[in-house]
Amino acid sequence: MKVSLIDYGAGNLRSVANALAALGVEPHIVGAGAELSDSTHLVLPGVGSFGDCMGQLASRDLVEPIRRWVQAGKPYLGICLGYQILLDASEESPGVAGLGLVAGTVRRFKELPGLKIPHIGWNSTTPRRADTGNWQGLGTDPYFYFVHSYFPVPDDASIIAAQTTYGEDVFAAAIELPNLLASQFHPEKSQQAGQRLIRNFLGLAATE
Repeated sequence: MKVSLIDYGAGNLRSVANALAALGVEPHIVGAGAELSDSTHLVLPGVGSFGDCMGQLASRDLVEPIRRWVQAGKPYLGICLGYQILLDASEESPGVAGLGLVAGTVRRFKELPGLKIPHIGWNSTTPRRADTGNWQGLGTDPYFYFVHSYFPVPDDASIIAAQTTYGEDVFAAAIELPNLLASQFHPEKSQQAGQRLIRNFLGLAATE
């Protein structure tokens, strides 16, 4: 197994790398598209804005390699912006195209009296296929850590793997395709639940 962690200049690489290392996986840091050739798994964390992320990926010649990777059905884990950029566009960065691998748009939370935006902290999720696949061992109501003002709205609701409620919005906290898992929450900051999710994605045997 060779897990590549994409470095586009603004991601939270250290916490994700530490989470992988805790599972016995030493990630390979990738800063250019050509470096993906012998990887088995691709992880794209994200901190910052939608537009900046796409600009940084383009400047490092990573946009098309990531598109080809996902389109080929290779294992991909997208975290926060690594999830959002899979979609077509975002209200955060009008006029900036995403990867277009998942039809849909990233929306901003509705402004409500007393509702804090960004959404920061622990929140429960409701997996659609609890205790199977990537969600094995997590139960029906796992808690994960969120930090975001925008959330993806995929056109195809069948790919939604888990939902979370914040204010009046019930949003797609995670999506799944055959070899893809993408989450709006941060598994690397979500303690045991996050570690279990990453372990499941990588196909590592559970310790318990």
